[in-house]
Amino acid sequence: MKIEQVKVYKISLPFLMDISHALTKTASSDNIVVEVIADGGKIKGYGEGTPRKYVTGDSQQEAVEKVHQVIRNNSFPWELKGISDIWNFIDELPDEKSYNPALCALETALLDAWGMKQKQNIIDFFPHNYYTSKIFYGGAFPLGDNQKLRDRCRLFKQMKINKIKMKMGEVLENNREALEIIAEVFGQDYDLKIDANCAWSDGLGLKHIPLLRKYQVKVVEQPMMPDDPTLAEFAGALKAYGILLMADESACSFGDIEKIIEEGHYKMINIRLSKLGGFRKSLKIIDYLRKENLFFQIGCHLGESGILSAAGRILSLLCRDSMYCDGSYDQFLLKQNITQENVTFGLDGEAGPLEGPGLGVKINETNLHQLTTGSVFEIP
Repeated sequence: MKIEQVKVYKISLPFLMDISHALTKTASSDNIVVEVIADGGKIKGYGEGTPRKYVTGDSQQEAVEKVHQVIRNNSFPWELKGISDIWNFIDELPDEKSYNPALCALETALLDAWGMKQKQNIIDFFPHNYYTSKIFYGGAFPLGDNQKLRDRCRLFKQMKINKIKMKMGEVLENNREALEIIAEVFGQDYDLKIDANCAWSDGLGLKHIPLLRKYQVKVVEQPMMPDDPTLAEFAGALKAYGILLMADESACSFGDIEKIIEEGHYKMINIRLSKLGGFRKSLKIIDYLRKENLFFQIGCHLGESGILSAAGRILSLLCRDSMYCDGSYDQFLLKQNITQENVTFGLDGEAGPLEGPGLGVKINETNLHQLTTGSVFEIP
């Protein structure tokens, strides 16, 4: 397959509502989309990255520039002869988190294009040792007013979804009220994770311990910054009560994972494709976690389009040992999408493989261009 051109789009996806968590409040998601054009324009492959300053440290524009950089300065496979050409290209790139959203978008676009060429879904390009034909997503609840939270809880309860991820903020009483609403709507029938997005500094995490026990929280995700002096004590308290501590913003590269295992505080890792640089890097980390007996989940970034939802679906189906799966929130979150297919999960959070070659989704090119902000960057 001969690749003639790579295009990079800066897109802004509007939300149905303002979305908040401890590190951001926004009404849209600023992502990048990479388009790989091959074989005289007969084949187009697409990938997406979600650069976030508070996660990987890069902006949308910086992610665009890194796509240009890795194509021009490395052995980019303009003549793609097999899947190993993609892996060799990715393996030569740096293990630096600031590159990861760009690498995720570029790798996924290459895989999508190669899948189109071979008339295969890209799930066929990976080992199926942990494959499952069905997964069950959970519901996610952002920070917000209590009535909206109550309504959203009722919606997911009607959909028979009881796996819940709840965002937490800096105010203890507000967090208490949110947990009370969860218990009010779901009774005892829920499986609860909470995500504080590094907001619980200066001992605030320790003050939450009674709440976590009372409301049967199973997992606490990234409650404080990596260098918080109370992290070790907080981790010990959670362990004593059988609550898992999960790393997210602290775990953006293989080097980060090695450090986390050495320190021993976190017992679970949130795997997100854009954060970790795509399939190749994510699956290497997952294999390492399996060997080290650490739990993991397949997660998502706020505001992914149907491209990353489809990619996350594939990764989740390849990992039946993932403790949780988050993602495919498209119709619950986005006012406008760029895929023709609706990748949202169904009742019970159930989801299965997407049909068709590549990622299994087609791009609505009209929407892609409508949602593009500024110029489209073309290489060469």
